[in-house]
Amino acid sequence: MSENIVRIATRESPLALWQANTVRQRLMASNPNLVVELVPMTTKGDQIQHVALAKVGGKGLFIKELERALLDDRADMAVHSMKDVTHDMPDGLSISTVLEREDPQDALISSRYSSIDSLPDNAIVGTCSPRRQAQLRALKPNLRIRDMRGNVGTRLAKLDSGDFDATLLACAGLMRLGLESRITQRIDTQLCLPAAGQGIIGIQLRSADRRLVDILEPLHHQPSATCLDAERAVTAALEGGCSAPIAALSQLDGDDLSIVARVIGLDGKTLLETAQSGSASDASGIGTKAAKELIKQGAKQLLEEAELFHADATINN
Repeated sequence: MSENIVRIATRESPLALWQANTVRQRLMASNPNLVVELVPMTTKGDQIQHVALAKVGGKGLFIKELERALLDDRADMAVHSMKDVTHDMPDGLSISTVLEREDPQDALISSRYSSIDSLPDNAIVGTCSPRRQAQLRALKPNLRIRDMRGNVGTRLAKLDSGDFDATLLACAGLMRLGLESRITQRIDTQLCLPAAGQGIIGIQLRSADRRLVDILEPLHHQPSATCLDAERAVTAALEGGCSAPIAALSQLDGDDLSIVARVIGLDGKTLLETAQSGSASDASGIGTKAAKELIKQGAKQLLEEAELFHADATINN
């Protein structure tokens, strides 16, 4: 493969293609002689639409084929939403570059109700995220929460058809697709803490490819990378997959970093939370400390119960 050609593996969903094209455009802007090609792929996560992801392997199903393309040298890099990237990455691959974070909040979308608070008992809310489901149940125990799968456009179409009263999606995805007008409420993170890495785009490479690391350097946003390190340290220490009811959000203030992390029971009745802070140079250590505090509070039991629930649901389906 010519050194002037770079191949980007990407899912074929509109949001994934937007992310890959954004990386492509920025690469060509900083390297005018570079030819950047997209390698669109359909992943197992895209193919399985009738079952909640948590029941069939989690969001990692969206990235495995892309990682295999890197390992097989069918692509040079893969562009991911970092909330979808598992902490147990294959040997030989790494996240080299992190783009500046977009709004990490969750959004309520509804044509009937203006806020989480205004949702009445028995309102039907569609989301397949265990994290969102658990926090919704903690806030409003009498909601009827139903699984809703598909890309952003598909989910909005299901909402508009009248089958659901509301849904929750990431603000970042809606903004990137030019759908910010669909946001009914930006949900305060005190109400619904986002997933680790939400709003952050990461670029995955073969670790030994130093040429691409250098080419990508102008795209890298270190403050977002530092926050990401802290949040991913939480999920790694908890050994929680992307579909576990874990939430984490960190913030930088100069050289100081703070993080809030949660583990929530799937029924919403138990919500464990901790806040930790320290030097930004120890971002991973701060995230690990937050996870250890949650473990002291009983997080492992909640995560084991969630895993057993999903395993039972898979068998029964």
